[in-house]
Amino acid sequence: MFNYYLRLALLSIRRNPILSVLMVAAIALGIGASMTTITVNYLMSANPIPQKSEQLYYVQVDSWDPNEPAEEPNEPPDQLTWTDANNLYAAQKAERQVIMATTAAVVEPPSQDAKPFNAYIRLTTNEFFPMFDVPFLYGGHWQASADKGREQVVVLSRKSNDKIFGGENSVGRSLRLAGRQFTVVGVLESWYPAPKFYDVGTGAFEEPEDLYIPFLLKEELQLPNGGNTNCWKTPEDDSFAGFLRSECINYQMWVELPDEQDKQAYLAFLNNYANEQKALGRFPRPLNNRLSDVMQWMENRQVVTDDARVMLWLSLMFLVVCLLNTVGLLLAKFSGKSAEIGLRRAIGASRQALFYQHLVETACIGLTGGIAGLALAYLGLLGIGSLYGSFANNLTSLDINMVLLALLLSLISSIAAGLYPTWRACSIAPASQLKSQ
Repeated sequence: MFNYYLRLALLSIRRNPILSVLMVAAIALGIGASMTTITVNYLMSANPIPQKSEQLYYVQVDSWDPNEPAEEPNEPPDQLTWTDANNLYAAQKAERQVIMATTAAVVEPPSQDAKPFNAYIRLTTNEFFPMFDVPFLYGGHWQASADKGREQVVVLSRKSNDKIFGGENSVGRSLRLAGRQFTVVGVLESWYPAPKFYDVGTGAFEEPEDLYIPFLLKEELQLPNGGNTNCWKTPEDDSFAGFLRSECINYQMWVELPDEQDKQAYLAFLNNYANEQKALGRFPRPLNNRLSDVMQWMENRQVVTDDARVMLWLSLMFLVVCLLNTVGLLLAKFSGKSAEIGLRRAIGASRQALFYQHLVETACIGLTGGIAGLALAYLGLLGIGSLYGSFANNLTSLDINMVLLALLLSLISSIAAGLYPTWRACSIAPASQLKSQ
C-alpha cells in the first residue's frame, strides 16, 4: 500500500510543479539555516578527547586578592603563578602532570631561501604529548631530563615542519629560535583538537601552536608572556625575575587522575599546599581550590558562547516561519484537489487512507527539502570556514549524525506542517463535491 501512496504522491508533485518547488524551497531554507547553527553548536560543545576526558583535570588554586574573588561570585583564578605552577609540578603527585604557557619568538629556518617568521610557541613539559594523546609524524617528545636540564629542543607542528623543512623528516636537524640553536626531536601529525580544550583562554577555536619547547626555557631565555596575564598585586620590582616571583597569573596546569580516589587525594594535596603557602604569608583567601575535568572546564569557561546559542534559537524560529509558509502552500495545493478527493471518497476510499496518502506526499516534499537544505547548510558552513581560516574546518563539517538529524528534522517538520492541511482535505464532504461537478 505504501508503494501505491508513493506513486500517487509523485504524480501529485509533478502535477503541481510550481507549488511543489516553493514548498521544497521553504523547507530547504529553514533546514539549511537551522542545520548550519546546529552543526556549529554541536561541534563547539563536542568532547574533544572522549577516551580520557573524565581523567584529565584542570588545576585551580585560590591565591587571589583577599578583598575580592578573581571572578564572581567566588571563583578562583583561571591560571597559576610561576611559583605555584613550578611547586605543584615538582611535587609529582599525579599520574601525569603538565604545566604550560604561551609565548612567541622569531624562527630562523636553516635554509637561506626561507624567510624568518614570528612563531606561536607553547612552553610545556614532556608529558603534554602522552597526556593529551598528541600524534607524531616523525620522532617523539623530549624526555623529563630535557625539562630539568632546560635543553634547547623543539617539537614542530606539521604545518611548521612543512614551512621550515619542506615536510621532510627533520628529527635531529637544527633551527634558530629566539636567537638560540634548537634541535628538532619530533614533528606532530596534523592535530586540531576542537575545541582546543587544553588552553581555552587563548582561544578555544584557534589553531594549535607552531612549536613546543620545555617550560623552564621561559626563564632561561626570558621569553615574553602570551595569552592573558592578570595580577592582583604589583610585582616587587620591574625585572623579569621580579615578575616570575610575583602574584601574577599566566600559567596553566593539567593533571591526569585515573579514578575518583586519585582525584580526592590530589584535591587534599592542593589544600595542604594552600595551607603551607598561608603559613608563608601567601593565599590570603579561604580555601577554594578546584579540579575540573575537560567538559566541566569548557562549561566553566563558556566555550559555547551566548551569541552561538542565540543564533541557534533564531535559526529554529526561522525554520518555524518557513514551515508556516509550507502550511499555507499545502492548504492551497490540497484545496485544488477537492474534486479528486471527493470522487475517491465517493467510490469507497476511507478518510484514513486519504490521510495516509497525503502524509506520504508531505513526507516526500519534506525529505526533498531536507536534502536541498543539507546542500545549503554545507554552503553556509563553507562560508563560516572561509571567514575563520583552516582550523574552522573542524567546526564546519557535516558528519553522519548531522546528516541524519537534518533528514529527520525535515521529515518530522514537513509531516507536522502537513497535518492540518491533510485533515482539512480529508474532511471534504464527497456529496458536495460530486454535486458541484
